[in-house]
Amino acid sequence: MVDHLANTEINSQRIAAVENCFGASGQPLALPGRVLLGEGILTKECRKKPKPRIFFLFNDILVYGSIIINKRKYNSQHIIPLEDVTLETLPDTLQMKNRWMIKTSKKSFVVSAASLTERKEWISHLEECIRHLLSKTGRQPCREPAAPWIPDKATDICMRCTHTKFSALTRRHHCRKCGFVVCADCSRHRFLMPRLSPKPLRVCSLCYRQLLAQEKKGAEGDGRQEPLRAAVQGYEPSSDDSDKSDEDKAEQWPADTEFYTSEVSWSSFHS
Repeated sequence: MVDHLANTEINSQRIAAVENCFGASGQPLALPGRVLLGEGILTKECRKKPKPRIFFLFNDILVYGSIIINKRKYNSQHIIPLEDVTLETLPDTLQMKNRWMIKTSKKSFVVSAASLTERKEWISHLEECIRHLLSKTGRQPCREPAAPWIPDKATDICMRCTHTKFSALTRRHHCRKCGFVVCADCSRHRFLMPRLSPKPLRVCSLCYRQLLAQEKKGAEGDGRQEPLRAAVQGYEPSSDDSDKSDEDKAEQWPADTEFYTSEVSWSSFHS
């Protein structure tokens, strides 16, 4: 299918349409040999609550963003190289069905499809593209994916100390290493994890100790006298470490829209 669609006018038109929907806020997507294989709306399990997101599957990247006006305007574009992706099928929950996890070295998150058939189609096409890319490049699959963030509503208490209760005044925070929901007292440290960010990130107390131990072990193995100064102790939250992200921005999708209807298929894989 990729060879059939590559360098065709219809493929160029489809990619141009996606670029136009993201507008100036998105990156150029047209590249020689790049093919748009499919698109559709999936529900992404975000920090606050599940939200609809538009996804576009290319033969080398996965692109997703927030929906402003379907098929007309999207924003908050994210581009994920498929070589860095691994997938994990997840069991249904009371709130979400047909779930699976998209895992990468920088970010991992859970999505769900409108039907079991749709989930199978997405996973099948994703795995086929990933296999082709890994075979072409000789790379190995991602062996250390980032931990997905546990949704805020999954717990009312800190998942480390287990006694601090969250409220309007006691904020929830997320450890960037394990993804747990923790209180401020249990996440006062930052640690430099270059795989995730060039800046030190908030970590919980347990992960902080584990990371320090790993760093010390690595320093001893390299013959260094002192471990790298990757950690920042006594960290106090600042404006640039807010747990807020583009996922928390106000949605402009009509509140009464039904995303799961048996009459409508939200996924379309091109052939």
